[in-house]
Amino acid sequence: MVTDEGYGADAVSVSTRRVMANLKMRHLRLLKNLERHKSLTKVAHIIGISQPAATKMLSEIEDLFDGPLFIRAGRGLKPTRMGEVAMLRTAHIIEEFEHFAAEMEAVRGGRDARLIIGAAPYVSGALMSQAVGELYKRHNVLSVIKQASSDELVQALSDHQVDCALARTSAVAGHDDLCHEILHPQRPVLVGNIVTVKRLEGRKLEWRHLAEMNWILPSFGTPVGRRVAELFTHMQVQAPSPIIETYSIEVMYGIISKNPSVISVVPEGIADDMVRRGGVGVLPWKVDWELSSLSLIYRAQDTPLRATEQFAKIVRELCLGSC
Repeated sequence: MVTDEGYGADAVSVSTRRVMANLKMRHLRLLKNLERHKSLTKVAHIIGISQPAATKMLSEIEDLFDGPLFIRAGRGLKPTRMGEVAMLRTAHIIEEFEHFAAEMEAVRGGRDARLIIGAAPYVSGALMSQAVGELYKRHNVLSVIKQASSDELVQALSDHQVDCALARTSAVAGHDDLCHEILHPQRPVLVGNIVTVKRLEGRKLEWRHLAEMNWILPSFGTPVGRRVAELFTHMQVQAPSPIIETYSIEVMYGIISKNPSVISVVPEGIADDMVRRGGVGVLPWKVDWELSSLSLIYRAQDTPLRATEQFAKIVRELCLGSC
């Protein structure tokens, strides 16, 4: 007797084998372009085939998956739920192929591997440079660094555009496809021009005076911006209106190092980077709250990339040594 469970498993296995044996790169290329253009005529022109050939190719794909991926909507095509899943998976597969090809090129050039690492703005440059330097020194791995906000990096991980990321822990919420490892808390400090720091040494923190200064801050719609606004509100002082809204550490440093009237709040590690470069110092007041912890974030998968594990070990060592 064959149970429903056994039959289902066999059916899925046969279907999977059929897709794996017959799905071609040309099919994936068609789906990728259909996601963007929603028109077989336009896609046929882009990939250099006739419209009937594109129609036949789409029919082949739908036969493989035994269901419609698109329905006609006006002059274009609208994806069904199967079509949405197919296009999402296609994007992931193509990303993986591109990474695969790039990594093979790196290996052909004498490297052991290639790792794409995402770095959020509040990740210390010293930490990143030490980590990728050690990764190359110990394991001969080529590192590719992509900088973006934590939320953007988490999405990039889900979309297979980066292999791992150093970003704030809170950004992982709602992403069941990702794992994270908390590395260390991020303590915020106030930074200003070195002239301003010397002038304020020994003075008591006055929130009204702080509010009157020129601030560089992320938008009040971001976690850091909201927290700063809450601090001033708690002290019954009108929150400062920033002269510039940005997460860019380079912009912050460039302005603060040349302008004594401008201050900002950054993680302690970023402040250390600024101080080492000169022209910027830490204001003599403790900010009594914490930013979201820094985490190493990566995709949940049965076989993690060896280079990701090597990078994780190095980052753990560096973070442990700095605590």
